[in-house]
Amino acid sequence: MFIAEQQLVASATGLAVRGYRPFAATFAVFFSRAFDFIRMAGISGVNICLVGSHAGVEIGQDGPSQMALEDIAALRAVHGSVVLYPADATSTVRLVGQMADTDGIVYLRTTRGAYPVIYPAGEAFPVGGCKVHRAGPGDQVALIGAGVTLHECLAAADELADTGIRARVIDLYSVKPLDRDALMEACQVTGSRLVIAEDHYPAGGIGGAVLEALADAGVPALQVAHLAVGDLPGSGTPAELLDAAGISARHIAAAARRLAGQ
Repeated sequence: MFIAEQQLVASATGLAVRGYRPFAATFAVFFSRAFDFIRMAGISGVNICLVGSHAGVEIGQDGPSQMALEDIAALRAVHGSVVLYPADATSTVRLVGQMADTDGIVYLRTTRGAYPVIYPAGEAFPVGGCKVHRAGPGDQVALIGAGVTLHECLAAADELADTGIRARVIDLYSVKPLDRDALMEACQVTGSRLVIAEDHYPAGGIGGAVLEALADAGVPALQVAHLAVGDLPGSGTPAELLDAAGISARHIAAAARRLAGQ
């Protein structure tokens, strides 16, 4: 469809009405052009799969016009939507399979860069689940990320371990619906000390999803550090921009140390 993203979503909706399960893909930022079409597809109850690539400051040199930093908020708000955000090749493959069998507006946010494979080939990724790494009864803080920031959270957990701080890491690959039980367990173990890191603007993203889920959960009083892209980003390498936005491993580790009293 070239740059006609409205027509891309309109065509996908038409195919869905005819009984197909269409997958429509573009840069995540350009789905904003088609938001009315996505919204109306949700109201109409059609089943379409949307894949948004090149999300966040992680795309680096392309600059802010190409960086989707509002897409999670927008797609979470659509009636009946599902929002997925894999962190490696294995989870991406498995979640694409999940998309084909999930009704509604299903959005998969993907990362541009090449990152290590974390999960074995047979790992399951059900919609509404999450993956918890390095969990133990003595955890002092939970680091919550998805996509590129999961890798930053894992690196931060290594850094924290070197200073004696135990941190569990939660891969929130299913942003909507999310695994509320896993979040509640993390709160009970850590005293609700949570660091949420996301390659997205602060409003309506992963932080919003987590805090909405815990608002009436009856967990200990929340102590949350929400790291997100607060300013208009520039152009640079992915590592430079993640660090400049305050969502790199060193910033996550620093936030965790503050919550842990160090």
